[in-house]
Formats: sequence, C-alpha cells, structure tokens
Amino acid sequence: MPDKFVPTAAAAVRDIHDGATVLISGFGLSGQPSELIEALVEQGARELTVVCNNSGSHDHGLARLIRLGRVRRLLASFPRGAASYHFEEAYEAGAIAYECVPQGTLAERLRAAGAGLGGFFTPTAYGTRLAEGKETRLIDGRGHVFEEPLHGDFALVGAECADRWGNLTYRKAGRNFGPLMCMAAATAIVQVDRAVELGGLDPERVVTPGIFVQRVVEIPRAAENEQPAAAEPREPHTGTAGTDRAGGTEEMTR
Repeated sequence: MPDKFVPTAAAAVRDIHDGATVLISGFGLSGQPSELIEALVEQGARELTVVCNNSGSHDHGLARLIRLGRVRRLLASFPRGAASYHFEEAYEAGAIAYECVPQGTLAERLRAAGAGLGGFFTPTAYGTRLAEGKETRLIDGRGHVFEEPLHGDFALVGAECADRWGNLTYRKAGRNFGPLMCMAAATAIVQVDRAVELGGLDPERVVTPGIFVQRVVEIPRAAENEQPAAAEPREPHTGTAGTDRAGGTEEMTR
C-alpha cells in the first residue's frame, strides 16, 4: 500500500532540477508552503521558472530565491507588494523575466493543464498589451484572447491535512491555487500541518484526491510560522501616500 510521506522538506524537494518550472501555491502567506520553499533555497536548483500569485516578501522564501539569482522567469498576478523589493530590483536590473497573468486567467490556465485541455478563450485582457502576440477572435460579438494551459514540472503546495495516500484537505483561504497546481504538475509536493490515519478524513471534505499528489511532508503549523523577523523597510516612510521611490508621486487608483 502506498505511503507518500517523506521525512523532511529537504527530501521532498531533492530532485527539483535546474531549469524546472515550479508552481508555488499561496495567496500572500495563506496556503504558502514556506518550509518547502526554504528547502528549495538550500537545495540549490537554478534557472527556475516560477508560477506564483506574487513574488514573495522581505528576504525569505521566494523573495530569497529571487535575490540569489535562482529564478530566471516569474509568472504572477501581483509581483509588487509592500516588501517585494528583491523582485523589483531584479526586474529593473534585467536579471529576471516577468509575465503578468491576470489572477483568474492564472487559475484557469492551471485548471486547463490539469484537465488535459489545449487552452481556452477568455475576454480578459483583450485589447491590452497582455494580448499582444496571442490569438484573438470575436465570440458573440465580444473580443477574446486564447490562453494556453500552464503545466509545471513540480508543484509546492500548502494544505491542512493528508493521509498516507496523499488525499488532502485545506483550511479556508489556504486552499487558493493548491488543488489546481497539484493537478497541473507532473510531481506535486505538499506540506501539511497534520498527518492523519488512512480513513481519518471525511471523504466529503477531501478536495485534492491522492492521485494528484506524489509526496507529502508533515510540518506542524507552529514550525511553519517560524519565519525570519521582518526586514526593515528599504527606505524611510515619508508619511505621504503614493510617494514613489524617486521622490515623486503617483496616482493611486481604487
């Protein structure tokens, strides 16, 4: 009978190779597989393509991978945040390529990959720079853009509970991209707060069936939340909303 648990985060990410496409779950810190990302930092893989909702923050996790020059391409919806300075500096220096993917499109591209679909048409981004170079067509009089499925070599996912077959449950917003990334990746590696005995999960609560999961590592929530202290802001706050790094102001939209 299969047992998909591995003893450590390091063992879980051991074979992520240079040049791999890695899908990383999380909406901010919610559902982020923090220990798996740190293990990947220590593992040493380079030239990675990373698919994630954002670009990390401060100097840990994905942000640290970017600072170390280990990510050559990032596909994300919201790469800029209050403490995403490593991405900003790498992008300004030309050290990282970036593809902006609207959040709903990101989710649907992952779902298409997991479902074995060849792509889909969406009205999102039609007529904008994001549609440049892509097939477009009018459907019922409305412009659409063709989007391709988004496959991963590996997925690093955070979940709440798992049994030894890899069946997963999630906690509230921590679910986010996790189920889709497990389906879209050739190898899904999952960090869970708690391991349960086979049969210990209510089948009605299982979101990701174990068929989509290859490895699981148990990391209790207390350990997961032990993150490095937040770094100090790179520049002192002036108290002026919308002030950019060059001292000017930028229009803030809501």
